[in-house]
Amino acid sequence: MFGRSKQDVPVDVASASALDHDVTADEAKKGRPTPKRKDAQAAARERARMSLDEKAARKVLRERRMDQTRKMRDALKGGDERYLPARDKGPVKRFVRDYVDSRLCVAELLLPALVITMFLTYNPATQAVGTSLQMVVVLLTLIDTAWLIIRLRRAVHQQFPDESLRGITSYALLRVMQVRFWRQPKARVGLGGKPK
Repeated sequence: MFGRSKQDVPVDVASASALDHDVTADEAKKGRPTPKRKDAQAAARERARMSLDEKAARKVLRERRMDQTRKMRDALKGGDERYLPARDKGPVKRFVRDYVDSRLCVAELLLPALVITMFLTYNPATQAVGTSLQMVVVLLTLIDTAWLIIRLRRAVHQQFPDESLRGITSYALLRVMQVRFWRQPKARVGLGGKPK
């Protein structure tokens, strides 16, 4: 409509060969011929089927992971050694748990005591009592925990002379600082009981 018509354009042999050369260069960049519609649709159906298989595989994997987590949670409640996390496995860790659970530690009462002292320090009339009580509770906790760790290391060394004591102190401290009914795995020994 606008511009020159095709009849006005002179065709010479050099420009025609240059156009042919460009077309073959474009094909060379792609590296393959365009697939037929039938082949392209078949490939698309195959990709869709594979993605469905991947979704199913992810679903199965997620269900297995949830089942493993459920078993681990039940093991933490019941103490089944097979499904416990690696940090809780072994006879030494079981002995440490039982040893800590067999006695009442001041560290167990630290959280409730600090909450009470916090309320006491808000009132100006009882602020001095609350601060003093807080210092006493923290000091008693440090002394009691240090005494527990010393006795625990000695007991573990007597019970398991060939085992390494590495990691026992931190494991016992984590156990001691938790309130008794929040401890995982659940306590197997009552207060005053003997470690098994």
